[in-house]
Amino acid sequence: MEILAIIPVRGGSKGIPGKNIKLLANRPLVAYSIDAAKNSKYVTRTVVSTESPQIKQVVQALGAEVIDRPQELAQDETKTAPVLLQVLDYLKQNEDYEPDIVVLLQATCPLRDSKELDRAFELFFECEKHGCDSVFAGKMLGDTHSKWRKNPDTGRYECLYDYRNRPRRQDTDRHFPMLRETGATYIIKTSVMKEVKDFIGKYPEVYFDGTCLDIDTVEDFEAAAALIEQRQAKKDME
Repeated sequence: MEILAIIPVRGGSKGIPGKNIKLLANRPLVAYSIDAAKNSKYVTRTVVSTESPQIKQVVQALGAEVIDRPQELAQDETKTAPVLLQVLDYLKQNEDYEPDIVVLLQATCPLRDSKELDRAFELFFECEKHGCDSVFAGKMLGDTHSKWRKNPDTGRYECLYDYRNRPRRQDTDRHFPMLRETGATYIIKTSVMKEVKDFIGKYPEVYFDGTCLDIDTVEDFEAAAALIEQRQAKKDME
């Protein structure tokens, strides 16, 4: 079985310039996702998709394969799914290579290591027996009882439940719990991905991610560095 890991890494990060190759605990951020894929028991090939010559140089120095990304797929508004499909099209056209399974790894989730990734694969293989076609890493947010959110477009607060018919707290077990995609890991059958043009299929299962820090700010970098250093110190003591 061929399992392809794709790590999309764009050069034009605005929040933190050069974020994907910025040093985190003395290593480029993207290195952690490359390591997770290359050390996985299940991934058979790992590629990085980028349009940036600087990122390409860093990634190749880390021993990873690069698929050049067209500039039109490296814009601020570019979604991830077309980037993955471009990689698949490129490999099919140029190498007649088509994996059975694709796993998307976001470089901004450095705490997801190979062990965590392999646990997600094992869930996928088990659930596949019952009709599951994809797995994504998620985090439980609890139920919607008395929850509100601020709409970033309007600046107004919106309620996530019918507050005119406010439920009693003891009745909230009837409400579906909310999940958030952590962005760390998405596993999907290639045939399904090509059909739905996305990295979550029709019948997904959720892998509850214990390493869900997604780096977006300088503070996130600092928090991740501290956790990585703690993890390394623990390994050194074992």
